[in-house]
Amino acid sequence: MPEPPLPVGKPHARRLRWLAIPIILSVFSLLTVGYLNTFTPATIVDGDKVINMRTHQTTVEGALREAGVELSPEDIVLPAKTAPLNRNDTIVIQRARLVQLFVDNEEPRWLRTQRTRGSEVLADLGYSLSVNDLVSVNGSFDDVLPAASQPRLAPESAHASPVRLPDARIELRRAVPLTIQEVGGQTFAIKTSARTVGEALLQAGLMVYLADKVVPGLGTPVQPGMQVTIERAKPVTIWVDGRQVRTRTLHDTVADVLAEMNIVLLEQDYAQPALDALVVPNAEIRVVRIKREIQIAHEYIPFETVWEADPELELDTQVLAQDGARGVRERRSLVTFEDGLEVKRELIADFVAQSPQPRVYKYGTKVVIRTLDTPQGPVQYWRKIRMLATSYSASTAGVSRDKSWYGRTRCGQNMRFGIVAVDPRIINLGSNIYVPGYGIGNACDTGGAITGKRIDLGYDDDNLKLWYRWVDVYLLTPVPSQIRYRLE
Repeated sequence: MPEPPLPVGKPHARRLRWLAIPIILSVFSLLTVGYLNTFTPATIVDGDKVINMRTHQTTVEGALREAGVELSPEDIVLPAKTAPLNRNDTIVIQRARLVQLFVDNEEPRWLRTQRTRGSEVLADLGYSLSVNDLVSVNGSFDDVLPAASQPRLAPESAHASPVRLPDARIELRRAVPLTIQEVGGQTFAIKTSARTVGEALLQAGLMVYLADKVVPGLGTPVQPGMQVTIERAKPVTIWVDGRQVRTRTLHDTVADVLAEMNIVLLEQDYAQPALDALVVPNAEIRVVRIKREIQIAHEYIPFETVWEADPELELDTQVLAQDGARGVRERRSLVTFEDGLEVKRELIADFVAQSPQPRVYKYGTKVVIRTLDTPQGPVQYWRKIRMLATSYSASTAGVSRDKSWYGRTRCGQNMRFGIVAVDPRIINLGSNIYVPGYGIGNACDTGGAITGKRIDLGYDDDNLKLWYRWVDVYLLTPVPSQIRYRLE
């Protein structure tokens, strides 16, 4: 619907109504500012927590109460709770530490303190400390207490209201008397704050080895007046299987020490010192490993060469009838080793394991007479020998003319053409021979240089011809009664 028209003749009333609105707002703003100016600004510092506030409270205690800050009697507030609250004051809360105290076997105690050291807290409670007493804070031997914390949730009550967990756990362990006796050694008394025998010995600076015998045991709780006995194990060095083993033992004999170390002596093994020897401190025990083995050595035996006459074979013919084979000689020795080194060798067997087999040649003894045509006519021969031919005469034979045997042959004949010098082991003296290019000769002389298959053809001094060549020498009939069938 359209707005009804204003009464005619009253426009000034409408303008007055619009001018009243700003005036009312201004008055309201002035009243608001005046009200706000009645608040007091302040800051509360509670550890690492900072609270900024505006309050109508007039004292520090009222401001803390309005901010919901809970205090314990041991907490310190600066300025004091009873002090008036001024504008822009900073209220600092110094919280007391919540401490849990454990003294020996007493029941744990809870307390709050402004002290910064555990020893100060104990002194406030009337505990006097000796040099050997032990004070720990949160498991550390540092006596300084950590700063106080804000109330927080305990781990086991995550959904409960905030509670204070202890800022520090102070533990006092009073030293108690303890007697320590070393078997065969000194006895001394100590005071210790250790929980166990092992800790007490460590505190006293006594090194205990694994093999040492401690009574009561290392884990036994310490009791006042307790006596602890230590039987020291002896240090021992064992040499075995190429290695060095260092250990300690309470045993008295070598055998017991080796058994303790699971070292077994096999067969002929032995120990130095002997198994029944007493073990002294720093003793050295050597285990000698004995090993015996049979070693076999072979030595070859050379075979012989044997010649056998064969009447079916022609003279100067030879054949291999049997090949030779080496024999084997076997020696067996018992060898003893100590730690791998040979110390003894005994010959226990020496025999021919395989006999040698001789090499057998057969040579012919059958004489066959043949005919040879020569410039002087046919001749009959029974043997042909390949020989080195040289020549000589009376003057070249190497005999001085003043010698009585100058120009005389071995047979006593005068030197001339037709006399030949031979080795009697090859051609019998007195035999007739034929040499192509020389003719028939008689083996009637010898010479120092004429050995083996060598022949020296004789000449007169006036018809000497020089020879030095290999020729066939024919031995003419008749066949001698003594024949050297095999020529070297």
